Amino acid sequence: MLKKKLVVLNTTLLLGLGSSLTIPAIHANATQQSSISQQKSDLQSQITDAQVKIAEAQKKVEKLDAQIKRVNKAIEENQILIDETQVKMKETEEEIASLQKAITELEDRIEKRNNILKERARTFQENGGSVDYIEVLFGAESFKDFVDRVGAVATIMEADQDLIASNEKDKKEVEAKKADVETNYTKLKDMKLDLEEMQKQNVGQQESNEQAKKDLENEEASFKAEKAELEQKYGALNTQEASVQQIVQQRETDSLNNLVATSVGSSSESKATGGKATAISAGYKYIGNSTYKFGGGRTASDVANGLFDCSGFVSWAYSQAGYSIPASTDGLKNTGSQVSINNIQPGDLVFFNTYKTDGHVGIYIGNGKFIGSQSSTGVAIASMDSGYWKSTFNGRVVRL
Repeated sequence: MLKKKLVVLNTTLLLGLGSSLTIPAIHANATQQSSISQQKSDLQSQITDAQVKIAEAQKKVEKLDAQIKRVNKAIEENQILIDETQVKMKETEEEIASLQKAITELEDRIEKRNNILKERARTFQENGGSVDYIEVLFGAESFKDFVDRVGAVATIMEADQDLIASNEKDKKEVEAKKADVETNYTKLKDMKLDLEEMQKQNVGQQESNEQAKKDLENEEASFKAEKAELEQKYGALNTQEASVQQIVQQRETDSLNNLVATSVGSSSESKATGGKATAISAGYKYIGNSTYKFGGGRTASDVANGLFDCSGFVSWAYSQAGYSIPASTDGLKNTGSQVSINNIQPGDLVFFNTYKTDGHVGIYIGNGKFIGSQSSTGVAIASMDSGYWKSTFNGRVVRL
């Protein structure tokens, strides 16, 4: 009994001494971790800014795409109008050509009519100028001849009037139609010029939009490259942080192993206490290299792939030290003996009220910390002195 008390006292003294010896190194690493965390925070802020810029550039590109589509649609529809106008102009040109042919034919008819009128005028002139009814009357050889002469003169005069009227009518009709066609052609020509000018403006706008889009895409690519570089730096800091954390954890493990080995010596408790140190250190290789899996850690495949739940991890870790203990929180809390929190030692099991009473379990490693498989992190070291685990720790401590 006395020997046991001396061992406990010796262990306590060595734990205190060991802690004092490791404080400078741990403090230095903590300072480095703090610096890394600050750098990560700064980088994360820059990454967020880059992401915002990328999003803004993408939004502008989307807006420009919509504008480009509208302009392209306008160009397409405008070209249809230009083509239709071109067709109408061609039809009008053909109509003008046809009308010109009709005008030429009409002019020929008018010319022939004029020649007939000229011939009649010449005949009247040769007969002494105008022919009136008195001359016809006295010149007739008989009444029948007189009637025939009067009819001939009337017919000639009526024909002359018809020719003159026909000429005037045809002339007016041709001139009116020609004027309408030329007016229509002028309108079509003006419309085509307007459409072509509009098309030039649309094409210019299209070229401007395409160039703006290209500039925005280059800007977006630049932001993405900047973000990728920042993320690469962030990843390097993560690696550095993990390395520092691993060093800290390894030093804590080495310190714990040394303290336990020194305190136990060659006593009958050597195997048990050394086994607890082995159980603790066994899980370190899975820190940052594991995933929480409900019911995990109970098969060789799960262990090989780092898949554990909390009680599965505790059971597996102690199996590496030769212990055979249950793999459930209910089984574990009823194994070994209950001890006071004031008497807690590395290797003791600690329990937490999470989704149920004693819903989570881990292995205490000293300095207010425990190692366990957490749903949010996988196997990791967590503090019981603050945050979530402080609020859920229920005071149950089990010593194997």
